[in-house]
Amino acid sequence: MIDPKLLDMLVCPVTRTKLRYDEAAQELVSEAAGLAYPIRDGVPVMLPEEARTLDSPPVSGRGA
Repeated sequence: MIDPKLLDMLVCPVTRTKLRYDEAAQELVSEAAGLAYPIRDGVPVMLPEEARTLDSPPVSGRGA
């Protein structure tokens, strides 16, 4: 679970748009950029090179 206040402050580093929290995949999703940023050990990894494209499946265990 990510703190809703933190989610309100975070934006996509590529598009500067709001992010959607995907609890099942433990990712922050930028629909505008087509990217999903992983959350690892409770910490969002907001690096474009670490994000997966939305057309690729989530990698299991990323949020572990």
